[in-house]
Amino acid sequence: MQLVIGGAFSGKRKWVRETYGNCSWISAYNGDRIEDWETKWEKNTTLVLEGWEQWISSELEKGDTINEIRNEINVFFLRLLEEERNRNSQITLIMLEIGKGIVPLQKDERSLRDLSGWIAQDAASLSTEVYYMWNGLSKRMK
Repeated sequence: MQLVIGGAFSGKRKWVRETYGNCSWISAYNGDRIEDWETKWEKNTTLVLEGWEQWISSELEKGDTINEIRNEINVFFLRLLEEERNRNSQITLIMLEIGKGIVPLQKDERSLRDLSGWIAQDAASLSTEVYYMWNGLSKRMK
């Protein structure tokens, strides 16, 4: 599993397309549900999952606690790793870096920011490769 992380419009999608070629995209920005990854993952393609902050926000709106959501997503990451091995294909997570800048005043916005950061850390620890994107440039961090 690979993690590509960076700010908004930093070139993450373009870099993933150029690097991994034929991909099956699951994107919250296009209205995709994370639950659809199995059915939309085409054979012999890299599975790309993006829009994590939107999926996380939806979970927070359901009323689950931060720890419950983080645990659920960690279980999901482990399932992805297993499926990656079973299919002998790659999975790439694209995550938005929202931890820099001004801390939000609203509690729900702070919760989203904090949880997104913890989930990104969890993804980084499980990923074999981690890339940080900035101005269209990638830097391998792991």
